[in-house]
Amino acid sequence: MPEIGIGIVGGGYMGKAHSVAMSAVGAVFNTSLRPKLEMIAATSVESVERYRAAYGFNRATSDWRELVDDEKVEAVIIASPQSTHREIAERAFSLGKPVMCEKPMGTSLEESRAMLAAANQAGVANMVAYNYIRTPASQFARQLIADGVLGKLTWFRCEHTEDFHADPDEPANWRSFGEANGCLGDLAPHPINAALALMGPIRSLNAEMEIVHQQRGGIEVDNDDQLQLMCRFENGVMGHIYASRTATGRKMGYAYEITGTQGAIRFDQEDQNAVWLYRSGEDEAERGFKKILTGPAHPDYVEFCLGPGHGTGYQDQIIIEARDFLKAIETGEPVWPTFQDGLAVAEVISAIRESDRCRSWIDV
Repeated sequence: MPEIGIGIVGGGYMGKAHSVAMSAVGAVFNTSLRPKLEMIAATSVESVERYRAAYGFNRATSDWRELVDDEKVEAVIIASPQSTHREIAERAFSLGKPVMCEKPMGTSLEESRAMLAAANQAGVANMVAYNYIRTPASQFARQLIADGVLGKLTWFRCEHTEDFHADPDEPANWRSFGEANGCLGDLAPHPINAALALMGPIRSLNAEMEIVHQQRGGIEVDNDDQLQLMCRFENGVMGHIYASRTATGRKMGYAYEITGTQGAIRFDQEDQNAVWLYRSGEDEAERGFKKILTGPAHPDYVEFCLGPGHGTGYQDQIIIEARDFLKAIETGEPVWPTFQDGLAVAEVISAIRESDRCRSWIDV
């Protein structure tokens, strides 16, 4: 089987996740392309050597340019801070190398547009790493919607809620400053991506953002803690999206509800191996939401486990992502979500900022 040299920029939380995924994906999915962990880049010589040894890369560098330019690095994964995404992606694309970039693409709508332009000019595989929507449960939910099981869709609600910034006495850190590090830049792209994946494009929205804790340790915070928006999709359905990093008690509150004329779906990432499905055509005495545990009959589950209800986890989402990236490279066909889809998220984010600024409805 042909090998492909993988270079990963960033060795922290997501750098590790992508490294593990590329090590495992060949065995899990029996991919035609087999990743070879060629080089990893991080900001210091000490840390990057530690990452190299721990993750199994052949080489390491403290200069991401060296990684991107290396002829043995045939595909690049960007798992570094958002402010670095554009420069790394553009350099890789200029060399004709496929790129998978952590979400969100750029720090602004303009950066995201420039990154898409570079991808289109290069004509190589490109993906944005939105992993949560790839769970077998959410893939199954998308199938149910596409198959018309819910009938005509009438309502959508989605949230991404966590509590890592809920404590007002917690001192300020890097998350407390800069638009890209606020809730809209960090958490909100996930429910926005889910909304676009499940319901299609958003036509218009009315949003507001809020700083819940104005100061941390006597230092003024300058980015948002939570936001909400009403929206209308292109298909005419109304919806609501909420994101918060101050939602006390929520650890991974990536959840959605979809209502139709013939049924409804509920999902919560804190119980990621189950979908709740309601069908209005069932007998009245037994009608109600039914908990469906994911198993081999659901998308991308059987490769991990033969037992229904045994479940998949966070790392498995990244492995599915790795499979999709390799497929895009091998076939030359786009695999969702591409940089075009990443730009769609950036357009909604830009509209949210504008709506909050002018306190009115905005067309996306």
